[in-house]
Amino acid sequence: MPAWLRPLAEAARTIEPRQLSAFLPPPDGGRPSAVLVLFGEGECGPELLLLERASSLRQHAGQASFPGGALDPEDGDPEGAGPWRAALREAEEETGLDPAGVRIFATLPRLYIPVSRFVVSPVLAWWRKPTPVAPQDPAETARVFTVPLARLCDPAHRGTALHPSGYRGPCFEVADTLVWGFTAGVIDRLLHYGGWEKPWDDGRLLPLDHSA
Repeated sequence: MPAWLRPLAEAARTIEPRQLSAFLPPPDGGRPSAVLVLFGEGECGPELLLLERASSLRQHAGQASFPGGALDPEDGDPEGAGPWRAALREAEEETGLDPAGVRIFATLPRLYIPVSRFVVSPVLAWWRKPTPVAPQDPAETARVFTVPLARLCDPAHRGTALHPSGYRGPCFEVADTLVWGFTAGVIDRLLHYGGWEKPWDDGRLLPLDHSA
């Protein structure tokens, strides 16, 4: 693992759920799921792997997200190895990456996405041996891309997403899209705990019909 990633790996050991999000799993219900938060090194330095959901999907259509999805029975115990197995499996199915080149170094506390009732375990990993990636099923994934951490940290690319419902949350204008919602919330906290965050203007409001 590179030196720039070690502070986040150390912080991940003690992060509490409330330090990540106000949306936490209910006592009962919700569908166990996992996402792969994959860090790599590209031409522009440290980067994150993201994808854009197909516009035809029933939920989260057209949104940028981490690879991931619901746990299958063969993934195993949701309280044990199930989340990282699901994260790797879904990432392979969606992007075509080779899981053998991925090193998992932490699983963060479970969070909740109310609109889809997913109980999500963010699985943090280091892409020690990158392989080519591309959408594997156009009906589910429109594109696969990486975003440099330097661009995510740049205050010029940050703002607060404003939903017609009144929801507000961090967002990022990167890679010709607006990353918001659950994914942006997790990225926001990772930048903080990784020690990469720079001061930014949270009063810069970006409506969700904004076109990056």
